[in-house]
Amino acid sequence: MDQATKDQLQIFLEAELARLEDEVATIEREGHEALSEASGENNYRDHMADQGTATFARELDMTLEENSREALAAVRHALGRMEAGDYHICERCGAEIGDERLRAMPTATLCITCKAAEESR
Repeated sequence: MDQATKDQLQIFLEAELARLEDEVATIEREGHEALSEASGENNYRDHMADQGTATFARELDMTLEENSREALAAVRHALGRMEAGDYHICERCGAEIGDERLRAMPTATLCITCKAAEESR
């Protein structure tokens, strides 16, 4: 991998890191606010459909939070690999991960051959 490509990917990953950290912080803040609202006493009985909608919304929020946290962990891992000097090396077989793959998926840890084998299981 040439230095220009590595620099571009590092800039992208650092921007993505900042974006995801903000996103997770916002989710946490809004989640705590929603939780405090949901735990309050309700003087009116909610209709079953309203309860179902609220449950669905909470589950959706939890899924989005989990996805954001996983993406954040992947970006941190990629930046750590970049710092260690093995960003472009497959974690499974040790082959080089192609520049095209890293441009398309900057958090990739497997070469295309190992990823295809993983997905075919």
